[in-house]
Amino acid sequence: MNGNGSSRSAGPKPYMNPYLAGVVLGLTLLASFLVLGVGLGASAGIARLGASLQGCIMPGHVQASEYFGSWGKAPLRYYLVYMFAGTLLGGLVSAVVSRRVQPQLERGPTAPRGLRILLALVGGVVVGFASRLASGCTSGQALTGGAMLATGSLLFLVSVFAGGYATAYFVRRQWQ
Repeated sequence: MNGNGSSRSAGPKPYMNPYLAGVVLGLTLLASFLVLGVGLGASAGIARLGASLQGCIMPGHVQASEYFGSWGKAPLRYYLVYMFAGTLLGGLVSAVVSRRVQPQLERGPTAPRGLRILLALVGGVVVGFASRLASGCTSGQALTGGAMLATGSLLFLVSVFAGGYATAYFVRRQWQ
């Protein structure tokens, strides 16, 4: 309590040391290899959730699908679905405990709200489609493929950063 009788809430807690976070992530990846025999990723969990939701509406179509049908009648029974759910829940719990939950729309001062939302949605759809087309997402490529020193994954990482810098030129004005 301060001098006038009201209490002040503490600000957000500091972020975890990035080096420590990297070590913890590396140990998590190692545990995944040792326990499950496979690495980490996220897009398969999202795709299986989509297959499950579509299966509620059109089960015959999902089972006949060359892509979704191979997952059987219970696409949610897969370790990456649980990892995806745990990542979302863990991130939410971390944000609440650290007092970092502040719903807002991140955008530059001159960027209209509608355009920012549209760009975010289009970008999300493109990334989602590309991750399934490539049979994996950036986290799977970077973490799992990078840890295995896969040439394709290392080239992918270089390409992602080069593409990010090249794209930044075209969208920079949205943030200025």
